[in-house]
Amino acid sequence: MDKIIGRNIEKDTLKKILESSQPEFVAVYGRRRVGKTFLIKQFFANQFAFYMTGTANVNMAQQLNNFHSAYNQYADKPLDKTPQNWFEAFEYIRKLLEISNLTTKIIFIDELPWLDTPRSNFIAALEYFWNSYGSNQDNLKLIVCGSAASWMINKLINHRGGLHNRITKRIPLKPFNLKEVELYLQAKQIHLERYQILQLYSVMGGIPYYLNEVEVGLSSFQNIDKICFSESGLLRTEYQELFYSLFQEAPAHLAIIETLSEKAKGLTRDEIIKTSKISNGGTISKILEELEVSGFIKKYLPFDKKSRSSLYQLTDPYSLFYHRFIKDSKAIGENTWINLMDSSKYRAWSGYAFEYVCMSHIENIKKELSIGGVYSEISSWVSRNTEKGTQIDLLIDRKDNVITVCEIKFSNDEYEITKSYSNDLRNKLNVFKSESKTRKTIFLAMVTTFGIKTNQYSLSLVQNSITMDALFE
Repeated sequence: MDKIIGRNIEKDTLKKILESSQPEFVAVYGRRRVGKTFLIKQFFANQFAFYMTGTANVNMAQQLNNFHSAYNQYADKPLDKTPQNWFEAFEYIRKLLEISNLTTKIIFIDELPWLDTPRSNFIAALEYFWNSYGSNQDNLKLIVCGSAASWMINKLINHRGGLHNRITKRIPLKPFNLKEVELYLQAKQIHLERYQILQLYSVMGGIPYYLNEVEVGLSSFQNIDKICFSESGLLRTEYQELFYSLFQEAPAHLAIIETLSEKAKGLTRDEIIKTSKISNGGTISKILEELEVSGFIKKYLPFDKKSRSSLYQLTDPYSLFYHRFIKDSKAIGENTWINLMDSSKYRAWSGYAFEYVCMSHIENIKKELSIGGVYSEISSWVSRNTEKGTQIDLLIDRKDNVITVCEIKFSNDEYEITKSYSNDLRNKLNVFKSESKTRKTIFLAMVTTFGIKTNQYSLSLVQNSITMDALFE
């Protein structure tokens, strides 16, 4: 367990599960490469009564063959033949548990959704095993994992049949935050300044599998060159495989991601339908839900709380980076990324990417504002006057009768508020206050990499200045 970086909430949950005096059916879910398998194996030190993993894109016969091999690694008396169906397979697991001398019997089934092949009756067999046997065994802990988060939620957690309300604990595993990335790199003896860690995070997010590619002795820019633009770079070819491994209707999911990548500020549902050319109806709702549950997009309720005008925003750093720089790019090889650093394309992406990082660290921002314990609602706002084009990406509507408007600006030095930008900010705040008709006090918070330069405009406008260091706390 010493190898587990961060994951304090998840480790505490697993500890309670291990010490529980009742049967536990635990669902662990999160996007591909986020570290679900590593967490479970490391926490329990591979001390399982039975462990197997599903395999992508194979039929039931092959899955059962894999079960057969896995079973024989745990059984004193190996099976002579492969089970004919999942009911038979789970009966073998029951017999294996009955003769096990382990005090706490932990079953770990990884990539559970892949086992649910067409006409396999896998869910029915799992349901029968748990309801007829597992739920009566106080020392049994059944842990199931899945990268297809939508399957885990719709087919398992929200099951309407015999598995309804059978899940005792849920562990949604999210990507590392910036602090965890810093600790992860330090554990690999990689010591980078936070500005460079922020650069890495802006490209690959907090995905441990991607971060494992970062090499000691190279700057973040050199690492991004190697990982994203070299012939063998992991992230140069990861994109298609990522989505096809998660979603059965991957082309539609990819179309929505591509559409959102073109509009960093976000799009409404109607705008997504119009631009992606995906027909309206249940399909688009299902795809949007799956992408949101899997952590690729986020839905922001507008300040007026009218859900029809909710904005969907791409929040996966790698997907944005892929569409901006890797897809259709002929630039490959050493120094590709470094040579892009002075381009307008790089500067535009840096701003959007930093906004995404900040949006995924809202709690850090609230803590820095000393409102961590104050009830607040996060929203966005767009002016009804399209000619003005006024938009606020992050509003923190607080219970203490204050609305904090957050302006997020990326810079490689202290950010300077000029006279022109000062006028723009004043106009934005005035338009918001006028159209929203709010009576609350408006505070302006600047969230920047290195803080803001003190001048007459910053002193008269800004109530709070937040630097990237706050995002690492």
